[in-house]
Amino acid sequence: MQKLFLIGIKDLKLAFRDRAALMFMLLAPFLLTLGLGFVTGRFSGGSTSGLSDIPVVIVNLDKAQLGDALLDVFYSDDLSALLEPAEADSPEAARRLIDEDQAAAAVIIPAGFSESIIPSREMLDAGAFSAEPVQIEIYTNPARPTSAGVVKAVVDEFISRVEEGRIGSMTSILGIPGIETMSSLEVEGLAQEMFAEADGQDFSSAAITLRTDSQGADAVEFDPLAYMAPGMALMFLMFTVSYGGRSLLVEKIQGTLPRLLVSPTRPWQVLGGKVLGIFLTGYAQVGILIIASALFFQVRWGDPLGIAMLIAAAVFGACGWGLLLTALGRSTGQVGALGSAMMLIFGILGGTFISLEDMPAFVRAISAITPNAWGLDGFTTLALGGSLADLGKPILSLLVMGASLFVISAFIFGRSNVMKR
Repeated sequence: MQKLFLIGIKDLKLAFRDRAALMFMLLAPFLLTLGLGFVTGRFSGGSTSGLSDIPVVIVNLDKAQLGDALLDVFYSDDLSALLEPAEADSPEAARRLIDEDQAAAAVIIPAGFSESIIPSREMLDAGAFSAEPVQIEIYTNPARPTSAGVVKAVVDEFISRVEEGRIGSMTSILGIPGIETMSSLEVEGLAQEMFAEADGQDFSSAAITLRTDSQGADAVEFDPLAYMAPGMALMFLMFTVSYGGRSLLVEKIQGTLPRLLVSPTRPWQVLGGKVLGIFLTGYAQVGILIIASALFFQVRWGDPLGIAMLIAAAVFGACGWGLLLTALGRSTGQVGALGSAMMLIFGILGGTFISLEDMPAFVRAISAITPNAWGLDGFTTLALGGSLADLGKPILSLLVMGASLFVISAFIFGRSNVMKR
């Protein structure tokens, strides 16, 4: 094990003595993060990270209890700082406002929505009550996905609470002892009583509310640099791991690798030491960039243990890709070209330039193969106040990714002549 660590430390020192590599590993991502910070207004006091006064258009065709309750939610004091509601006369007028980019979303409450949840006595007597509630339509603006998502979350929370009350009433009816032997008239009478009680419930009070205390505001505040800085660090990490893998082929050509293999050092120790060197270099790179973002940009990362473990997992996953490129490459130039292509492709797929929420579903599915996507997921969680306990999925995914790629790479190395004397 000592030889393995000595080889790894030696490669770490060599990497940080290479000025060109250092500029690409540290200076380039730092400057790009700095530039993006100015573009987004992060350093000019014009940060757009907060959401407020989201324009939303509401069409209430229901004109009954639940439709009015949802309208009251949008006009409530709790959401006054977040939403800027307005009403339209028709669904067509509301959709037109969205198409003209004058609002983030339109909420269309159809006629009969309340009666589909809380039927009137006449409907129950006539047997016209349907078990399926009338659906509310949310017409969103694709140019404002985040704001539209907030509006949808408000409606979803309201519907969830209403549905809980509806299902609870129906469950209570079915749970009455002897319900099976009751006549249809008796069951209808019980249903009328249950829904009469539900009709008096204030559903608007159960809707979503915002925390206004200072602790809550600090907890949900998100710094855009907490997304940009790790995004750039993870993208350039792919260069680092391919650079480290390329050094293995360079040593093969220069003759230092064969000399190591004929020494009293086993091939697995040599390969393990090289991989450890790549890991330590990548860990140092990402760690330095994260620390720099905290010192120079005042980005708050939260749980230190969570940061350390997430960086280790992200670098481990990226190392697997770097080792696979080295195993498949036939020359240093080929590995370098593949590494540069992988850095850019993974940066795009992983959400470095465009948030994955704004990408098509198939792109989000493909992004799961990149350490960038899982790493950004973890860093975003930390920036929003998460801890190590909240990083289980991204860390586990990165570890599985790295281990799988290491096994595949080791098999390819065993069939090639790279690690032969």
